[in-house]
Amino acid sequence: MPALVLCAGLWLRLIRDRAASSERRVEVGRLHADIADLRAERLELEKFFADPSTRLVTEQAAFLNQIIDQRSFPWTQFFLDFEHLLPGGVRVISLAPSLSAGQVRVKMRVGALNDKSKLDFLKAIEEAKEFSGLELVAETRPAKSADNNDVVELDLEADYHVAPAARKGVQSGGGQ
Repeated sequence: MPALVLCAGLWLRLIRDRAASSERRVEVGRLHADIADLRAERLELEKFFADPSTRLVTEQAAFLNQIIDQRSFPWTQFFLDFEHLLPGGVRVISLAPSLSAGQVRVKMRVGALNDKSKLDFLKAIEEAKEFSGLELVAETRPAKSADNNDVVELDLEADYHVAPAARKGVQSGGGQ
C-alpha cells in the first residue's frame, strides 16, 4: 500500500513537471520567435538607413539642426556675461561660437593694451562661472601700426554655459 501511494505521488509529480516543462518550452519558443522578429526588423532598418535617399535626408536634417542651433545662440546673454569680464584696456577682436551636442565652445581673439590688462582679463574669465575649460591657443605681440594699439593679442577657446533663464527663453522661442 505505501508503495502504491508513493508511486501515485511520483506519477502526479511527473505530470506537473511535464506540464511546467511544456509551458517553459512554449515560452522559450515565443522568445525565440520574438528574437527572430527583432532581428528581421533590425535588418529592415539597416537597409532603410543604408539607402542613399535616406542618408541624404538624414544629412540634410543634421545640417538644418545645426543651423537652428546656431540661430538659437543667446547672443544678448553672451554679451552681457562677457561685458562684465572685460577690464579696461582689453578689446574683443573676434568671437566665434560653435555648438556641438548642446555644448557651446567659443573661440575668441582679444587685444590688450598692456600685460596687466591681459592678466586681469585671463583671471576674470577663469573665475567666471559662465566659462570653463579655458585654453590659451596663442599669444602674439603684433608690430605697432596706426590702427592697432594692442601690445598683445590672445587667441582663446572656452566653453560657455548659458544661464538657465537664457536657456529657457531660447527653448520657448525667445532666442536672440
